[in-house]
Amino acid sequence: MTAGTAEAAVGAPARPRWVRAPLPRAVRALRPVALGLAALVLLAALWELVKAVVPEQGWSVGERLVLPRTSDLAMPHVSEMIARLGEPLTAQPGADPLWLAVLRAGATSLRIAAVSWVIGVVVGFLLALLMTRFRVARSAVLPLVVLSQTVPLIALAPLVKGWGSKLELGFTWEPWMSVAVIASYLAFFPVAVGALRGLTSPDALHRELFAGYAASWTQTLVRLRLPASVPHLLPALRLAATSAVLGVVVAEVSTGMPGGIGRMILEFANFASSDPAKPWAPIFGAVLLGLVASGAVALLGTGLRRFRRAEVAA
Repeated sequence: MTAGTAEAAVGAPARPRWVRAPLPRAVRALRPVALGLAALVLLAALWELVKAVVPEQGWSVGERLVLPRTSDLAMPHVSEMIARLGEPLTAQPGADPLWLAVLRAGATSLRIAAVSWVIGVVVGFLLALLMTRFRVARSAVLPLVVLSQTVPLIALAPLVKGWGSKLELGFTWEPWMSVAVIASYLAFFPVAVGALRGLTSPDALHRELFAGYAASWTQTLVRLRLPASVPHLLPALRLAATSAVLGVVVAEVSTGMPGGIGRMILEFANFASSDPAKPWAPIFGAVLLGLVASGAVALLGTGLRRFRRAEVAA
């Protein structure tokens, strides 16, 4: 009897008790969704716990307010906020439900965020290529890229809006274009930094191998640097998507552009005293907008699965 026959007769070795069996693929796919829903339930429970424990006027140490007010005007119950989404937007007959108005405003902001994300990705990736190709450019540009994020976005919004109205490009400069440019200011930074980290991540041994085969810089970029940058670039793209949504919301508030989720947040804030649950609806919409944007970008990584051996956090 051969060794292989003996192993077959005896049978495969039993799995140790401390080794966990691999989860089915469907369970692994639904696990992030379940964890996200559990986090929402935990957040809602924590919200209600704070309302139950903290006094309505908050907790103060001396004259300093340590915990915020928990009155129904400041912190409505979760059930009230959810119920308000199904009620009409206004008291007028035939008014749309609040959730539908929030979705429409969110769709407007999402389209602008998509444009700003594309602009940020193109600008950030071109800067990363420039800094990868020339060491002098990296020393000169990278500090400016980092320094650019210290400028408040709300200070740039009026300037960009004013410049856009004075441009003569053969077409009318729409207000949403200014919002897209302003939001791309936040979106380009993670792409530039993440792409730079990824493009410079190949080991010296691999770069020397390509140099030994007399590969050009373009060939090295396509065959080595770009595949190696995927684990660094994908998290940066997701971060850029959420940054674009944040930039659009802030820019809509700063420029006063109507129709978006940012302007809705500003308008509904006036109902904080008369309808305290209503201002939270566009805030929920903005959160949903960020999740949708991040999830849409995550789908781009499904076609690059072979390069995602060890995805690096942004």
